[in-house]
Amino acid sequence: MFGLGKKRSRLGKWLDSNDLTQGWLCSESKLNKATISRLCASDDNMPNLKTIQKILKALRKVDPNVKQDDFWMM
Repeated sequence: MFGLGKKRSRLGKWLDSNDLTQGWLCSESKLNKATISRLCASDDNMPNLKTIQKILKALRKVDPNVKQDDFWMM
């Protein structure tokens, strides 16, 4: 349903498995659509700490147990 056969990062796969859209994450995290799209497309993209904090704050509205290590290795 989501992804249209494109490769997805761990973040993208998490969104898909929780039936959430990148648009939802954009509005909840107040981040740019291009930033979210890039982070959902490839695990090679590493966000800065401020971006990680915004994403985790939004994701924890759905799953309070989400951790940074679920998506990015620091």
